[in-house]
Amino acid sequence: MPKKIPMRQCVGCREMKEKKALIRVVKSPEGAVSLDPRGKLPGRGAYLCPDGECLKRARKSRALERAFAAPLPPEVWAGLEEQMKEVAPDG
Repeated sequence: MPKKIPMRQCVGCREMKEKKALIRVVKSPEGAVSLDPRGKLPGRGAYLCPDGECLKRARKSRALERAFAAPLPPEVWAGLEEQMKEVAPDG
């Protein structure tokens, strides 16, 4: 029996994709919002494709702020942009 692959929805493009292929942003129980590269931190998570267009859409629609019911600090946006540059869509 094949193992089940966890799927998550990107807040930018709203497409379901494999959890491993997405970048997780997490709001900790204390209320701090940060990037979660390993996907193991406790708290509320939201996922984004490693694509600049998805990041632009999520920022424009304020999708991450709505997911966490809190404003995102500038360093989180900067960290997401850096991760988008590291993971080029063409490999």
